[in-house]
Amino acid sequence: MKEVTIYTDGACAGNPGPGGWGAVLLYGGHVKELSGSAEWTTNQRMELTAAIRALKSLNQRCRVTLCSDSAYLINAFQQNWFRKWLANDWRTARGNKPVENRDLWEELLALAKMHRIKWVKVKGHSDNKWNNRCDQLAREAIEQRSP
Repeated sequence: MKEVTIYTDGACAGNPGPGGWGAVLLYGGHVKELSGSAEWTTNQRMELTAAIRALKSLNQRCRVTLCSDSAYLINAFQQNWFRKWLANDWRTARGNKPVENRDLWEELLALAKMHRIKWVKVKGHSDNKWNNRCDQLAREAIEQRSP
């Protein structure tokens, strides 16, 4: 299996507001950058979208190290939040509210089954070159959307 490292980030101008996402895929000596935007969204949706779009860009089953500064994204997998959500019929751990962004979580879970993914939390807005690049891509996507 090919080994790919993916960095992702999402951003929002206001929350909710115009949003952007960025991803950098590293394979061997190759670097691939992806980004996009949404007119009205939340930061959480952009974080999930970045991971989804990066994983969707892989054309075969891979061993992936997915790095993000989003505790929301990483903790869902490292702490198995999604297992509780599924057991509670997509309701929060307390069972009193629907899980936010269910549509994106379902898509991400399906993609996660296709690959062997190690989920890694990185510190945001620090000295991580690739995380900083993802943040830049996400913010540029928002700016390009603006009139």
